[in-house]
Amino acid sequence: MNTNDLIAIDVHTHAEVSCRQPHDDYRPEFDEAFARYFKSDHRPTIQETVAYYRELKMAFIMFTIDSEHETGRRRIPNEEIAEAAIENPDVMIAFASIDPHKGRMGAREARRLIEEFGVKGFKFHPTVQGFYPNDRMAYHLYEVIAEYKLPMLFHSGHSGFGSGVRGGGGLRLEYSNPIHLDDVAIDFPDAPIIIAHPSWPWQDEALSVAMHKPNVYIDLSGWSPKYFPPQLVQYANTQLKHRILFGTDFPLITPERWLKDFENAGFKEEVKPLILKENAIRMLGLGTVS
Repeated sequence: MNTNDLIAIDVHTHAEVSCRQPHDDYRPEFDEAFARYFKSDHRPTIQETVAYYRELKMAFIMFTIDSEHETGRRRIPNEEIAEAAIENPDVMIAFASIDPHKGRMGAREARRLIEEFGVKGFKFHPTVQGFYPNDRMAYHLYEVIAEYKLPMLFHSGHSGFGSGVRGGGGLRLEYSNPIHLDDVAIDFPDAPIIIAHPSWPWQDEALSVAMHKPNVYIDLSGWSPKYFPPQLVQYANTQLKHRILFGTDFPLITPERWLKDFENAGFKEEVKPLILKENAIRMLGLGTVS
């Protein structure tokens, strides 16, 4: 990957469609509520996403969410995403997702994905996967990831998935309070930990953990920048300027819409290149920043 040719690196995009297996329509009410919440039901293929980001001169990290234990939904294969990244190394980086309830078997899968498929990090969604991030049940998996010093990216805050479904679909928001990542950052101090999204309603907890633990980053995905809490912009401009990352949550938010709103969201001009690309280059070990 030639990072000098890139405008930005989007650290948060989703694989929504598998080309190897049919869509798992296990609970239509989830898909219907999801489309209402995000005002979109378009689900691009992985290759469509590759072509889209290549045209924009951006790189992107892509992952699925393995929530087979909590929701019973069949995951998109990690191998499908990893192989697409191998075939498109100029723009695509693969993260994997493994349900932490899979324990030691999940840890074995993680090692295989790292060693045989070259995945560069792992995504967790505590609310959808049904676990506290500091539950020792997940540590079998974390230990393998930390052994390779790879990033662990955690959803935080409110979840669009399940919003509006009766009883929230049984999904608990409290699992995604970023304060639970404080323990993970202590126990795995050499692995980058990314708190995804403005963490409403726990933004201050996220900022506190990131301020206190130098291996903790925050990505700005899932919201238009014009809605960011003022304290998030304040710390991104100052103490945390080297640990804030550009992310969209594509296809839920497009890079064009995000970047348009980013221009007038109060970020300092000297900080914008750090957020858009340079911090991700350092965190991912993609080379030196020019």
